[in-house]
Amino acid sequence: MNALLETFLDYISLERGLSINTRKAYADDIRQFLDELATKGVSSLNQVSRKQILDHLMSMKARGMSTNSISRHLVSIKVFFRYLQQEGMLGKNVTDTMDSPKLWKILPDTLSEKEVGLLLAAPDLRKPLGVRDRAMLELFYASGLRVSELANLQLSDLHVDDGYIRCIGKGRKERVIPVGDESIRLMRRYLEEVRPMLCENPRIQNVFVTKREKGLCRQRLWQIIKKYTKEAGIMKNVTPHTLRHSFASHLLANGAPLRVIQEMLGHADIATTQIYTHVHPERLKSIHQQFHPRA
Repeated sequence: MNALLETFLDYISLERGLSINTRKAYADDIRQFLDELATKGVSSLNQVSRKQILDHLMSMKARGMSTNSISRHLVSIKVFFRYLQQEGMLGKNVTDTMDSPKLWKILPDTLSEKEVGLLLAAPDLRKPLGVRDRAMLELFYASGLRVSELANLQLSDLHVDDGYIRCIGKGRKERVIPVGDESIRLMRRYLEEVRPMLCENPRIQNVFVTKREKGLCRQRLWQIIKKYTKEAGIMKNVTPHTLRHSFASHLLANGAPLRVIQEMLGHADIATTQIYTHVHPERLKSIHQQFHPRA
């Protein structure tokens, strides 16, 4: 692969007359990509998938690189692949349909399923606030609520026996979201054992409350998540929205239709939900091949 890179660099210098600085920029970008492929055991560019290129861009984003820098990397890879295809050295150019990150909305930070497990396991269930916080985190991840929606969730919105919650989101639009058994189990424990200890005032109808008999505000929810992120040893910048993004990303990765995810997230426009397709494009491709009559 490095030999192909040298051939490409000679081409852009000698035949296209690009400057030394431009040649170096292409070389640095592409060599970084090739080095990453080599660590994954990829020995031929014909083996490269669209997902591997996207993973490379996502890894740069995770390291804090700007959208402009990531876009430049993709341009370098696209020009390299186009040259190889034109010269008959590449069977298929998987970069043809890839948009520049400048055209993307900023991809949301997400946690892996393993990281979510570490975060959810961080609260100490031997302590009342630990039970509250674990129930809150479980519900957050199980439902994909916005942080404001979680803070404003009312007791009347819970339908624990039926396994769902009712949410009033943006524009006063109502939606119904199913939640899993583990979340239901912890919510029952919190509601029966802990919440009565924290809040005896019947006028306070917020689901999640403080020891001062007030509803948890957005800022406090953010602080709680930061605390447990640190305790779980997760190095990413985790915010309340990270759990919402992880909820959507993991649903898509495991085969949930985009329209269903749109409904659960409360997105008015499916274009907003489609940001998650950049995270798992291969999954969407497999769904298309499975269900489209002419795939």
